[in-house]
Amino acid sequence: MKRDLAALEKIGRHRYISLATFRRSGEVVKTPVWCARHGGRFYVFTAAGSGKVKRLRNDPRIRVAPCGARGRVRGAWIGGQARRVEDPAIERAAYAALLAKYGWQMRVLDFFSKLTGRIEARAILELDLDVEAHGAHEF
Repeated sequence: MKRDLAALEKIGRHRYISLATFRRSGEVVKTPVWCARHGGRFYVFTAAGSGKVKRLRNDPRIRVAPCGARGRVRGAWIGGQARRVEDPAIERAAYAALLAKYGWQMRVLDFFSKLTGRIEARAILELDLDVEAHGAHEF
């Protein structure tokens, strides 16, 4: 079965995606986030101490779907895995992709993050989405 590239492109076009991670109990936690595509993968930034990062340390499985700013899902869920990026070169490329997609909004967010000292406490998550293995489906 071929990857459903249209589903992946739809994820990449949306301003927000709902990122679903899993607690140890198996309970799903959905969060609307910005994402940008670079080199076949998607990248998200978040606080390094966020629940998403902690949950992914225990279980790398994810589901994503296009959504609105408040998290209302607007498409099929796609499965995959996520990991925290440790390579500075990949981090820079991910930030560049996010900046290219979100422009002035990303710059304003970065400005206030620098003022408050939070920019150093960010983590980049790399999302490896695989429609072939998990299928696009409702969740």
